[in-house]
Amino acid sequence: MRIRSRIFLRTFLAISLAGAAFERALAEDPTDAFKSFPSISGTRKMPKLTSFNPLITDPTQSGELKDVKLEALLTEKGNPVQSGLTWRVFSPIPGSDGKLPLLATSEGGSTAFNLVPGEYFVNVAFGRAGATRKIRVPEDGMLDKQVLVLDAGGVMLNAVSGSDVRIPPNELSFSIFSSDVKEDGERALVVADVKPNTVIRLNAGTYHVVSNYGSVNAVIRADIQVEAGKLTDATIQHRAAKLTLKLVSEAGGEAIADTAWSILTSSGDVVSESVGAFPTLVLAEGSYTAVARNKDKIYQRDFAVKAGVNTDVEVLLGDNGEAGGAADAQD
Repeated sequence: MRIRSRIFLRTFLAISLAGAAFERALAEDPTDAFKSFPSISGTRKMPKLTSFNPLITDPTQSGELKDVKLEALLTEKGNPVQSGLTWRVFSPIPGSDGKLPLLATSEGGSTAFNLVPGEYFVNVAFGRAGATRKIRVPEDGMLDKQVLVLDAGGVMLNAVSGSDVRIPPNELSFSIFSSDVKEDGERALVVADVKPNTVIRLNAGTYHVVSNYGSVNAVIRADIQVEAGKLTDATIQHRAAKLTLKLVSEAGGEAIADTAWSILTSSGDVVSESVGAFPTLVLAEGSYTAVARNKDKIYQRDFAVKAGVNTDVEVLLGDNGEAGGAADAQD
C-alpha cells in the first residue's frame, strides 16, 4: 500500500525539526542529548566491570598492564557519547564452542581497561547500533586512545488513521527490517514489535518499516532514512478504520448476544471471524460483507470502510430489514 505524499511531507518536516533540535542539544550539552535515546527493552544485561581490571586472554601472556582508553562518537566530528553505551572486550582466540570468549564489559560512556599486551576485539553498542575494532596492545609504549565512530542515529515511529485520526498506542506496532531484499525475497528483521513513540537507536542507513494497526489487514509499509547524529520522527498514515459489529432487531437497537461473525472481502475471502454481541476490529479501507449467524439463521450486510471513520456496522435481524436479510444456516 502507498503512503500519501502529504504524509511524506509531514514526515519530512518532523524529521527536519527533530534533527535540528537534536543538533542543538548536542551543541548545548551532549549528555542531555543522549538521554533522549533510551535503550531498547530486552537488551542483554552484562555485569558491570570496574575500571582498570586486568584482562588476560591467554595464560601464557605476560607483561606490564597497559591502560587502554576507549570512547565512541555518533558521527566522525561529533562529541563523545557520555551515556547509554555498552562496551565488550573479546579474546581473538575462539573457545571450544567456536565463539570468541567475552572477557569483560562496561556500561556508560567513555571507559578504560587495563589489558596485558596482545590482541583484542573491542565492540561498542548503542541500542541496535554498534561498531567493532581489533586492537593490539603493545608490549612497549602506550596505546593511543581508541575512538570508535558509531555512525548512528535514532528513529521514533507513530501513525495516524485517515488524515489525522489518532490511533491508540496499544493498537499499533512496528517492525523494522533491513532495506536489502535477500534471494528468497525476505528482509532481515532488525527490531520486532516496536511500540509508538519509542526511540530506537540504529546505524545510519535506510530501513523498511512495517506498521500494523489492529490484527486483521491494516498494514502499511514505508522506507525510513536514519541519519547519523539525528533523531528521525516519522508518522505513517494508515488507510483503515475501527468498526464495531452489531446484530440488531431495529436500527440503533441493542446488540444481540451469542452471534458468530465472519467478515468477507469483495472477492469473498474471509479476513476475520469472531463471536460476540459487538466485536470490534480494524479493517483496511475497502468494501466488505458482514455475515452474522444467530440461532441457525444467517444475516448479512455489505458495507464500506473509509479511512479514519470509526463507526458501527449494524446488521438487521429480520427478512425485510433494510440493512440485511436472513437465510437458513447451512452447516
